[in-house]
Amino acid sequence: MSEHGYESGRLDLPFVGISTFGKRPYVSDWTKIDADVAVLGAPYDFGTQFRAGARFGPRAVREASTLFSFGHGGAYDHEDDATYLGSDVRIVDLGDADIVHTDTIKSHENIKTGVNAMLDAGAFPVTIGGDHSINIPCIDAFEGRGEIHILQIDAHLDFVDERHGVRNGHGNPMRRAAEKPYVMGLTQVGIRNVSSTAKEGYEDARKMGSDIISVRQMRDLGAQGVIDRIPAKARVYVTLDIDGFCPSIAPGTGTPSHGGFLYYEVLEMLQAVAKRHEIVGIDLVEVAPDYDHTGGTAILAAQILLNFLGFVFHERSQQKR
Repeated sequence: MSEHGYESGRLDLPFVGISTFGKRPYVSDWTKIDADVAVLGAPYDFGTQFRAGARFGPRAVREASTLFSFGHGGAYDHEDDATYLGSDVRIVDLGDADIVHTDTIKSHENIKTGVNAMLDAGAFPVTIGGDHSINIPCIDAFEGRGEIHILQIDAHLDFVDERHGVRNGHGNPMRRAAEKPYVMGLTQVGIRNVSSTAKEGYEDARKMGSDIISVRQMRDLGAQGVIDRIPAKARVYVTLDIDGFCPSIAPGTGTPSHGGFLYYEVLEMLQAVAKRHEIVGIDLVEVAPDYDHTGGTAILAAQILLNFLGFVFHERSQQKR
């Protein structure tokens, strides 16, 4: 044991060992999940319409997450005077859902099986994509589990109904979600510029319960102002497309759109929603690491996930007091 009492045994630096998420235990048997948080990779990118490569997102984000895994009893934040993700928060990595090349239906079914396993075990589900179509099976898994509201942070509306027979690509997930009777509304933040959805899609989204907010509108409202628009007492599921960030800090994605968020804008929205609402899960999608040889996009994704989990479980611990 060191003089600070932080470690015993191996030092286990971030670059040593197997790159599970946060260097947390790997659980291969999905019937034996005993954890507060479970992480699933969904390396599926056949839903992309331009640059593929998000199938490598889960591996890249896992490796990047080791940067934040020194294991010094959680992460102390001097601004908040709080320690996040201490040893009391048990996180496991379930590995990846099996992807069957060119078979959207089977691949999505396998992702849904993983999310169902996490929810059945009472673990907070974290799904790392993969393109944004992987949100479809994630939301499907919430059927029969109560009403939810979706907070989407993204450059694109993703509200296409059907295009040339395609209903489950990465331009469709928010439309598929809005059709679910248990999805009570969507808050879509960061939507900007030339988009993948025509005007009719925006009109349909608003009719089906969407609150659409651009980057500039978010900056006028502020992070808290955006979150205050989500109905009180809503149970919130977060879907975070990495292209919601400005490509100046997150170039590693298939459909970059300039004018996006910077780190603290997203972090502050996530902290605000964790304080105000029960959070029921998150997926983070569209990290395509081959377009960012610095690794910065994957590091950003890992950092935002770990911080968000810290906020969620800090609030849960506060409520228990």
